[in-house]
Amino acid sequence: MKVSVLQMPVAIGDRDKNEATLRRMLDAAMKDAPDVVVLPELWDVGFFPRPLEDYLDAGGERTKPLLSSLAKSCGVHIVGGSVAVRDGERAANRCYVFRRDGTLIADYDKTHLFSPAKEDRFFRKGDHTAVFQLDGVKCAVAVCYDLRFPELFRRCALEDAAVMFLPAAWPTARIMHWRTLSQARAVENQTFFVAVNGSGAFANGMPLGGRSAIIDPWGERLAEADDGEAILSADLDFSIRDEIKRTIDVFHDRRPELY
Repeated sequence: MKVSVLQMPVAIGDRDKNEATLRRMLDAAMKDAPDVVVLPELWDVGFFPRPLEDYLDAGGERTKPLLSSLAKSCGVHIVGGSVAVRDGERAANRCYVFRRDGTLIADYDKTHLFSPAKEDRFFRKGDHTAVFQLDGVKCAVAVCYDLRFPELFRRCALEDAAVMFLPAAWPTARIMHWRTLSQARAVENQTFFVAVNGSGAFANGMPLGGRSAIIDPWGERLAEADDGEAILSADLDFSIRDEIKRTIDVFHDRRPELY
């Protein structure tokens, strides 16, 4: 499985510009013929313009047809980062996953909301995990702050997710945490970990850190970006994961009765 990451420069509140950036970068990424393309968190409007209500995509009515058509026209699976969606009376920070034929196969609302930035005042908390199959490979997705909650990823690993995707909008100020925790999630769960950050800045001007990475189950970085616009690609060799699980079977040695 070849995975490509779009580390997009995200313009705050400018959906048209961000969609144009997505199309341009996706076109460039397809030259590597990836099986899966992954977008960052809130690539549609950034993190996040206010009043947020003015920027929400009602029911994903704009995002879903766009990503579906791009998946189908390019013949690629799209893990659609996340977008700001109106769902009933509340907003959701939602990821849509599309198969290469354009079919929507999974969605995930960010579960852990970053209270220091008052995210929990604007978005509702997600209520389910998302494990799905791409080309017969079990995959999972979470979003940004979820990275700090290993329980979520272990649950997906116990469902045998071989690839975990993490779209994010992570600041430069805490980029060491981003790099360390992404690597840890890969190693402790014996899974490939695809961490996809944006570039640019938050609505308050704080810079995004970039440093998107594709990490194998040993914790080796197969590809890593700097802090600007970037496209990363890497082939995921699942025989590596199989060998690790045979030689260091942490799942066999777990003691769930104690925790």
